[in-house]
Amino acid sequence: MKIAVLPGDGIGPEIVAQAVRVLEVLRTEGLKIEIEAAPLGGAAYDQYGAPYPEFTRKICRAADAVLLGAVGGPQYDTLDRPLRPERGLLGIRKDLGLFANLRPAVLFPELANGSTLKPEVISGLDIMIIRDLTGDIHFGEPRGMRTNDRGEREAFNTMIYTEPEIRRIAHVAFGIAMKRDKKLCSVDKANVLEVSEFWKEIFTDVAREYPQVQLSHMYVDNAAMQLVRNPKQFDVMVTTNLFGDILSDEASMLTGSIGMLASASLNESKKGLYEPSHGSAPDIAGKNVANPLATILSVAMMMRYTFNNIEAADRIENAVKKVLEKGFRTGDIFEPGMQKLSCSGMGNQVVAALG
Repeated sequence: MKIAVLPGDGIGPEIVAQAVRVLEVLRTEGLKIEIEAAPLGGAAYDQYGAPYPEFTRKICRAADAVLLGAVGGPQYDTLDRPLRPERGLLGIRKDLGLFANLRPAVLFPELANGSTLKPEVISGLDIMIIRDLTGDIHFGEPRGMRTNDRGEREAFNTMIYTEPEIRRIAHVAFGIAMKRDKKLCSVDKANVLEVSEFWKEIFTDVAREYPQVQLSHMYVDNAAMQLVRNPKQFDVMVTTNLFGDILSDEASMLTGSIGMLASASLNESKKGLYEPSHGSAPDIAGKNVANPLATILSVAMMMRYTFNNIEAADRIENAVKKVLEKGFRTGDIFEPGMQKLSCSGMGNQVVAALG
């Protein structure tokens, strides 16, 4: 297992360090794991003058999977847009063909009181959100800023999808639905956007190949409302890059803390980039207080989806459950009566639970 480790910026190095400890436990027990580190984002710009430099590109291309912390920070906000840390993230997604983003929103029973929603609304929550990552307005051309014929400044982006792009994310979504409760909700804005109308048409066509799966369609504004009104109605949700960017973050907060949510971004050969759903949190960077569990759970997703090692994935997830059952918490999920731990302290407990 060749794994590229990209600590990134902000709290990235702290949380990735705890996830690497989990990998090291698996390695000492016999899994053949090779780890090679490289910078991405602001750290890469500081070292190489680019957010996704050739050095990092070579390591990631040679790896079977990539583990990422987070990118970004206020000190980079004044850089030219192509040099900003987030461009490194977009760059690696495009370079490795990581078109399918998987974000599970799973509520651990011990954290039911941490959500802003009533426990009866979110107890038992288990949603898989699938987001296309390489199409849509994020990558569409033309894009830019200009002065129009009337002398007015304007900015523009292009929302665009090709049929092959829609079909491949559809097959991923239906395939995952087949392994769950066979319910798939495709989210669009077909009443307004031609792109969404096309998306809906293709999904309806692909559905004929998966007669066991119940396909439904929902407008994105309604989906945003339903996620907080009745989230357990959903099993698998699939949507475009832009809508998924928003809905997946909304869904993550149903669980009480975005610090608990892992994610996977896969290409057609199941090579993946695994990262927590949260950002770089520069305000707490270096304080050893960040929650590493989302990053550790991302390692579990790596074992499950890239390496097909279900046993290792289950072990990691069960270790996290044991730690929560014992009442250990980082600050973002802390509640009275629990034992508050540092980032590294939480890593200690997960490593111990793996034993």
